[in-house]
Amino acid sequence: MSNKVTGKIVEILETQKGTSNAGKEWQKLTFAIDTGEQYNNILAFEVFGDEKVENFNKYNKVGRNVEVEFNLSSNKWKDKYFTSASAWKISKANDTETAMAQATAMVDKVFAPANDLNTEDNDLLPF
Repeated sequence: MSNKVTGKIVEILETQKGTSNAGKEWQKLTFAIDTGEQYNNILAFEVFGDEKVENFNKYNKVGRNVEVEFNLSSNKWKDKYFTSASAWKISKANDTETAMAQATAMVDKVFAPANDLNTEDNDLLPF
């Protein structure tokens, strides 16, 4: 199952390294993004493998808007299930989407209803 989400990188954890049972070294990195949604807005993803971790560190930093394509998988261990979101493509978020979100927020702020129109400060009126 492949999924896609857009958000801002809010945290990058330290790279974890280890050795498999077969003696092969591995590394993985976990990062979190804020999708801006009202609920469940922080999502954590894993990047696994030397090349993917190096590329992630080379092109990404906290605060960058990204689009993440990922796969979900679950594993059972000791009668418990563990689900991971494995990022397989991370790219710069579409600037058009970011600009539209910022413009919408600005319009909402500009056209927000005034708190109190019955103030005694009549100098604010244009007539």
